[in-house]
Amino acid sequence: MYTNLNEGSGTLSRGLRLAIVGGGTGGHVVPGLHLLEHLLDKDSATLESLVWFETGRDAEARSLARLESLVGDVPVTRVRIQVEPEGGGAPPMRRLMARTPRATLRARKALRQQKSDVLFGLGGFTLLPTVLAARSLGIPTALLEINAQPGRAIRALTPLAKRVYHAWPASLRGVPNDKHRLTGPPLSPSLFSSGAPEAWGERAGEGRPLIVILGGSQGAATLNNLVKDSLDSWLAAGFAVVHQVGPGRMATGAADPRPGYLPLEFVDDVPGLLRAARLVVCRAGASTLAEVAALGVPALAVPYPGAGAHQLLNARQLEGGVEVIADDELAEVTSARVLELAGPEGEAWRKGASVLLQKHVPQDSSSKILTDLLELAGLIAARP
Repeated sequence: MYTNLNEGSGTLSRGLRLAIVGGGTGGHVVPGLHLLEHLLDKDSATLESLVWFETGRDAEARSLARLESLVGDVPVTRVRIQVEPEGGGAPPMRRLMARTPRATLRARKALRQQKSDVLFGLGGFTLLPTVLAARSLGIPTALLEINAQPGRAIRALTPLAKRVYHAWPASLRGVPNDKHRLTGPPLSPSLFSSGAPEAWGERAGEGRPLIVILGGSQGAATLNNLVKDSLDSWLAAGFAVVHQVGPGRMATGAADPRPGYLPLEFVDDVPGLLRAARLVVCRAGASTLAEVAALGVPALAVPYPGAGAHQLLNARQLEGGVEVIADDELAEVTSARVLELAGPEGEAWRKGASVLLQKHVPQDSSSKILTDLLELAGLIAARP
């Protein structure tokens, strides 16, 4: 039986000196930002300093753009660790081994200067040198497996970690239970409170019911093509459409903005947009699905077929709450299917899906992880 962490209690003797390592994509950054939001939402004095190890890739940089404003006056050190190829993806073993020693020394220096209490790893091969550095200094490491299918780096480094948190039950199958915890995916406290849903309806289309297209941090050509082929019929049926096309992909949207259609490269207020949506059409990144599920927003998910097809397994964790369509089958799905799900005939499905979705994602996941990190750091007493 795997342990589910509960909200703990305790008085901190001082603020947490936290080190975080991301993995080069928005999916390997956003959960860490959500955890920071939760930490600072309770009391800004809880965080004494932060070191963030990054790859420098564009997708990661966009997600980290709000880091300094998020933490306020808390000292932040950003350290670039490059072991992956410039375009991302798994590095060849020869490259990884050649770059790891120097990267480990760089990470070790930053951890020593901060006097880090704990290292929180979010995935990606940048984990290797930072985890090795933390291990050499006796700093406890906790890893987050945000996807339903465990990643290679998390699997390889689990023996060196004190704790491994799991967002979904599927990634726990077949692993020993001594250090693994089912917590759910970290959620931002603003998910349930920030943003103005009605503003999105007015901005996109004078209060019409809203279909939202989310292509993820890098956009999705498949979804962009779907919108291009279907927009006229969606607008004619009385819907408004907000379409996140991805960075540098405005030309791949259906057309220039017009009444009822709002294309955007990025969406800053994702919580508000999701709460405004009648239906979401999206990729199946773990963070996107976590927010969709937590808010109970019915969705049509089109998993990215690459990267070991891990997004398909993510989507299957929400069976009954999302309709899943394979990327190569989307061309066969006409605009009528989206209209059916978003229209009056889909009302019963949407109500049932909303209830099911919210059962899949605990709203206290960030609290569970944070409490355990503080225990690993020795700043609050461990529970019996």
